[in-house]
Amino acid sequence: MEEKTQKTTKKTVEKAPKVADKASKGELAQFDSYAIFQTGGKQYQAVKGQTIGIEKLEGEDGAKIEFKDVLFRKTGDKQFEFGKPHLETPVKASIVKQTKGPKLVVFNFKRRKKVRVKKGHRQPITVVRIESI
Repeated sequence: MEEKTQKTTKKTVEKAPKVADKASKGELAQFDSYAIFQTGGKQYQAVKGQTIGIEKLEGEDGAKIEFKDVLFRKTGDKQFEFGKPHLETPVKASIVKQTKGPKLVVFNFKRRKKVRVKKGHRQPITVVRIESI
């Protein structure tokens, strides 16, 4: 029995490198062109064809929208545009769907007062597909 356990421990299995390993080494994904825009008090990175979940926006599924608060744009290798404070050309997108985020539990508790209140909350989210930057 001892021989079998020794044989199994000697085997080495090569694993594919994980994304977290690459990120720790500083090897992040590089995009040829992207933009940084602001909506709902938050900033998002836009890559053409990418879908992003953002704060709730009014509109039907399939509606076209423009984000005019574009802060930064990379158009090619070593070609950058910086807004002062915003760029003139907007990021164009279309609404994919209106949905809700994950459920969050809010639990209020006061000790020695018999006060226990459990509430739930789901933040509304608009999923958009970036069409042009």
